[in-house]
Amino acid sequence: MFFTARASGATLRQAAAAAGVSRTTGHYWLAQSGGVRPRRRRPQSPLRLTVEEREAISRGLAAGRTLTAIAAELGRAVSTVSREVARNSGPNGYRAARAQRLATARTARPRAGKLADNPALREVVEQRLAQCWSPRQISRHLELAFPDDLGMRVSHETIYTSLFVQAKGVLRPELTQNLRTRRVRRRPRRRMSLSNRRALDKVNVSERPAIVLERSTPGHWEGDLLVGRYGRSHMITLVERFSRYLIVLPVPDATSPTVVSAVAQALLDLPMAMRSSLTWDRGVEMTDHAQLTAATRVPVYFCDAYCPWQRGTNENTNGLLRQYFPKGTDLSLVPLDRVQQVVAELNDRPRECLAWKTPHEVFWSAAVALIA
Repeated sequence: MFFTARASGATLRQAAAAAGVSRTTGHYWLAQSGGVRPRRRRPQSPLRLTVEEREAISRGLAAGRTLTAIAAELGRAVSTVSREVARNSGPNGYRAARAQRLATARTARPRAGKLADNPALREVVEQRLAQCWSPRQISRHLELAFPDDLGMRVSHETIYTSLFVQAKGVLRPELTQNLRTRRVRRRPRRRMSLSNRRALDKVNVSERPAIVLERSTPGHWEGDLLVGRYGRSHMITLVERFSRYLIVLPVPDATSPTVVSAVAQALLDLPMAMRSSLTWDRGVEMTDHAQLTAATRVPVYFCDAYCPWQRGTNENTNGLLRQYFPKGTDLSLVPLDRVQQVVAELNDRPRECLAWKTPHEVFWSAAVALIA
């Protein structure tokens, strides 16, 4: 009940209440399981002794009865009762509760797991996790990199489980810091509220051509301003919708002339066929958007208030960048070559939405095709 409630989006307190336990107990369950629903225990085989039968054995031994008499009463073979008593401290030390606990532990027989049994596979997974690849990217990469080696296969769920359920002790726990969210346990998905939408007096995102939403043609961009420590350092992020290609522009301030000038220059450096539109948030840094359009001939569309999913590609990419530049980082202190290294690393990651090609490959292939 507890994990079912959590999977439906319930809070820890709500899930604990549904299971009839305290919040502390629920927190302990999550910590032990890594947020992953434990597997259901298989029903006990009728060939195995039950707790009631073990209690009957304990009472029979305390009364001084022979193993043959106890076995006859239970309808079991004498050898079954004899082995049970011998493996649990003998006739004088046999206790039903302890015998049941040990039997349950022996029955579990937990498997080590694929990553524990295959050092070569584990090494590749840990190497890619250290490079901030997602488990799903790693899983698909292994299929392409080792097409003829079925031993070099692992699902993304296995990687997540090996990270979150540290009782398995397979992958190093510090590798969870390289996940995009840096979480140490599985969390349920939460539904986002769609309230508090307000109109914008500029060219609204709803007026964009339908072809932008289809992602069928390249050249349509989404942009935002990444803010650093104390709101005093900034980076412009531009993401192309068709290929997910990323451009990052460090800027000294967030004034509209500075931002518009930097964005305009970045767009002018691209082939004309690869700059068709720009979707931006409601920030005041794009107040001078008319000048941007005049300089680049790129129309600018603005999202509704509190609707970041209207430029979801950019929001997702900003989340990836936060792995490298967490909130609170003074972005003005980040060297330009470090920024370029991070951008190159993200553009060279395979993406599922691109049939496991990289943004760099898709973007420049499209650019060459349009120019030719």
